[in-house]
Amino acid sequence: MNRILDANLNRAAEALRVLEESARFVLADASLAAALRDARHRLCRSLSARSDELLAARDTCNDPGAATPSAPVPRHELAEIISANSKRLQQALRVLAEYGADTGVTAGFESLRYEAYTLEQRLHMGLKHLKKAALLAGRRLYLVTNSDAFGDDAAFLGAVESALRGGVDILQLREKKRPVREILRLGAELRRLCAGANALFIVNDRVDVALALEADGVHLGQDDMELSSARRLLPDGAIIGLSTHEPKQALAAVESGADYIGVGPIFATPTKPGRAAAGVDYARWVAENLPGKPAFAIGGIHPGNLPDVLATGARRVAVVRSVMNAPSPEIAARELRHQLDMAGV
Repeated sequence: MNRILDANLNRAAEALRVLEESARFVLADASLAAALRDARHRLCRSLSARSDELLAARDTCNDPGAATPSAPVPRHELAEIISANSKRLQQALRVLAEYGADTGVTAGFESLRYEAYTLEQRLHMGLKHLKKAALLAGRRLYLVTNSDAFGDDAAFLGAVESALRGGVDILQLREKKRPVREILRLGAELRRLCAGANALFIVNDRVDVALALEADGVHLGQDDMELSSARRLLPDGAIIGLSTHEPKQALAAVESGADYIGVGPIFATPTKPGRAAAGVDYARWVAENLPGKPAFAIGGIHPGNLPDVLATGARRVAVVRSVMNAPSPEIAARELRHQLDMAGV
């Protein structure tokens, strides 16, 4: 019996250490790493009174399982490592609970096993956030479409393709007036263009359209669907952005789990009629108070006033007219991109 307890105590502790290192060094989640470390310490203390007894019972040389070890399973993804060690932990804790009836700490093993389920969920959620952060990393020039300014869809799609050549790396389909069938048709073309340019494709407001087009994500306004509802409807890994116009909204967006935020309008813009400009001071507040959150300054930004935006510490911008309405969207995008790249991270 002691050999079973010793083997599974070590197995569970080893699994917890692997998960703890994942949370600490890969996910950089101090809270989760601390929770895993605390669980490991509690586990190791659980049978500390019998440590000499368990050690004396250890007999690796005569363990038939050690004599014929199973071939290691290659794991190339962090998700596989987390899943395998979470299952290893949960199974070992179940064995400890079943065979540890005389230890007086069986309830502790059962409690820790249920806790392990939640810890596994937190690890996988952290991994999803990490993947989305990697998708957004380095993306600085966000173009919101405006087909109203074009006489036909061919000219519109040509302008978008030109802008993508100029350095746009996120594109948002924003169509407020068209029927859904037309939006889907146009969106399919934009999705194809984005795929060819390695740009993210985002849909404004409409979660249903984002799903139908298999978009990379959706952008929500303050009056749109709740972010938590959109998260339940969208597939794992989908990016959700949220417009914000003041510090209170920015903080709420971060708390709700938005993957990025729109910051503005920085300057007055006809794209948002009736909404007062938030000003460069808001962009500065976001840069100073939310440095780890991808944030795109938006609203009336063009190459002439971009230096004022960059002076706030902002390093990502979203634009509409300054690129879509330019004689050459490629040249306009390239100028914006050059200024953004020169400003650095």
